[in-house]
Amino acid sequence: MTQFIDLMAQHPWLFAAISFVFAATIGSFLNVVIHRLPVMMKREWQQECNQYLKEYHQALIAPIADKLDAPIDAFPAKYNLIVPGSACPKCNTTIKPWHNLPIVGWLMLRGRCASCSMPISPRYPVIEAITGVAIAYLALHFGPSWQFALATLLTFALLTLTFIDLDEMLLPDQITLPLLWLGLLINLNGTFATSTDAIIGAAAGYLSLWSVFWGFKLLTGKEGMGYGDFKLLAVFGAWLGWQLLPLIILLSSVVGAVVGIAMIVNKKINSGNPIPFGPYIAIAGWIAMLWGEQIVNAYLATL
Repeated sequence: MTQFIDLMAQHPWLFAAISFVFAATIGSFLNVVIHRLPVMMKREWQQECNQYLKEYHQALIAPIADKLDAPIDAFPAKYNLIVPGSACPKCNTTIKPWHNLPIVGWLMLRGRCASCSMPISPRYPVIEAITGVAIAYLALHFGPSWQFALATLLTFALLTLTFIDLDEMLLPDQITLPLLWLGLLINLNGTFATSTDAIIGAAAGYLSLWSVFWGFKLLTGKEGMGYGDFKLLAVFGAWLGWQLLPLIILLSSVVGAVVGIAMIVNKKINSGNPIPFGPYIAIAGWIAMLWGEQIVNAYLATL
C-alpha cells in the first residue's frame, strides 16, 4: 500500500485519472441513491402514518400520496438501494451490467433503452461526469492522503444532497447527520480544523441559519428555509471550523440570488415559488474546503 501511495504521489495525473474512473463508477450508484432514497423515506412516512393513525388513514394519507412521484404500491414490497436491480421504468427490462458502465453505458445506448427505445435522461451521465471531475480535482489538490479520502466522501454526499434537494426540496437526515458527527470525529486530530473550531463551527452553523429562519418567520409569518439547511451548514462548520462559515454563507447567498433571479427572468419559476437553498450551501462549502483560506486572505489583504 505504501508503494502504491508513493507511486501516486510521484504521478499526480495518473492518480487523478484513476480517481476519475473510480468516482464516475460511484457516481452511477449516487444516481440510484438520488432516485431511491426519497421514495424510501416517503414509504417509511406512510407506514408510520398507517401504524399510528389507522382510523384517519384516508383523510391524512391521501393528500400525501397525491404528491408522490409515483404511487407507493407501484414499487415492490422490498425496495432499497440495492433491491430491486436497475430496470427500464417503461418495459421493466433489467439493465445489463455493461449498460450500467458510467458515461460509456449511456453513450453505447445512445440515450435510449435497449429494449423499448425509451429515452434515458442525460442527467445520469452528467452526474457521473461531475462526480469524476470533482474527485479528479481533489486528487490533484490533496494528493494521496487522508484529506483526499475524506474530502472525496464529503463530495459524494454533497452531490447526493444537491440533486435530492433540487428534486424534492429535501435534505435527508440519513446523510446530513452522519456527516455532522463524522466531521467532529475526523477533526479530533485536526484533519481540517482543530476540534474546538469544529465544535464551535457545528453549533454556529446550525444556530446562524436557525436564527435567520425564526427571525424571518416572526416578521413575515412564512418559513424561509428548511431545517435541513441548518444541518448542512452545521456539517461544514464541523468539517472546516467556524472561521469559514461567513464565507460559505456569503457565497451561497450570492450564488442563490444570481441563480434565482436568472430563473425568474427566464420564467423557469415564479417569484413566489420556493427555491432549494441546499445546493448553494453545498457548492459554497466545497469551494471553501479547497480555497477558503486563500479567498479570506485575499479579501483581508484589500482592507
